Amino acid sequence: MNKIKQNTGILASRGAWLILAAAMLWGTTGTSQALAPEGSSPAAIGALRLLLGGSALAVYAYLRGGLKLRSWPIFLPLVAGGGIALYQISFFWAVAKTGVAVGTIVAIGSSPVFAGILEYLMRRKRPGRRWYLSTLIAIWGCLMLLLQTGDLRIDGSGILLALVAGFSYASYALGIKMLLPGRSAEDVTAVVFCLGALFLSPILFTVDLKWLAEVNGWLMMLHLGLLATALSYWLFASGLASVPASTAVTLSLAEPLTAAILGVLVVGERLNMTATCGLVLVLSALLLLILPSRSTLGKSSSQ
Repeated sequence: MNKIKQNTGILASRGAWLILAAAMLWGTTGTSQALAPEGSSPAAIGALRLLLGGSALAVYAYLRGGLKLRSWPIFLPLVAGGGIALYQISFFWAVAKTGVAVGTIVAIGSSPVFAGILEYLMRRKRPGRRWYLSTLIAIWGCLMLLLQTGDLRIDGSGILLALVAGFSYASYALGIKMLLPGRSAEDVTAVVFCLGALFLSPILFTVDLKWLAEVNGWLMMLHLGLLATALSYWLFASGLASVPASTAVTLSLAEPLTAAILGVLVVGERLNMTATCGLVLVLSALLLLILPSRSTLGKSSSQ
């Protein structure tokens, strides 16, 4: 029994690192879009990102002999696919209305709270004590990152859209978590992202895509589609197999941490002392979730 618990702890730790790696890849999307060619739009980039990422995952799953859909439920894939599609739309609208800083922090900062509530309502599973502490620390760190800029634009509808984005992301994560038992991560992510791309495909008929002919345009989309979507969400789904959905969404707060660091190193942004303290708080919260507890270490060393 002790050995089973020890193995479970190792799997959970590995899953946390996989989710952290996924969030770090997501953190590159803001910098990528900042370097996008003129004429591109967030809605078009979001739709193309899901289309390219979903297609790559579907091809990979098919080559591995997967995508056997006979025993799949109908409701959960639609919820997860609709969640990731709604996240793209509501997040981009929120950013357009209330600014990048406020929109990003409200969306990403609210998602762990929604995830904890949804996981309890749907699975009757309460988050552990570490989750409450780490989530509070991470959200406080995100708020300090928000104070990095003095030019804040608060818009009521933008805040509401950002909250919708946080809820839809949490719904996606829980849907993926409930689909994984008995199925591979590549199968689940392929189906969900193809559904999400299908939901967003009408957008592609209403926008100008001439910018894709430029080298930096298609290079950006290859990065966003293959690395920041296909690979990252496969890592996220793989990690979810051994990590609670509420913990996984809190670990996703590594995304603004990565985005802030890239903003300094690549875009040339400057961080004040408040923002630096915010980064340290977010990093501390993530380490609190990833590193094993003292009791776990004691049990493993006594084996």
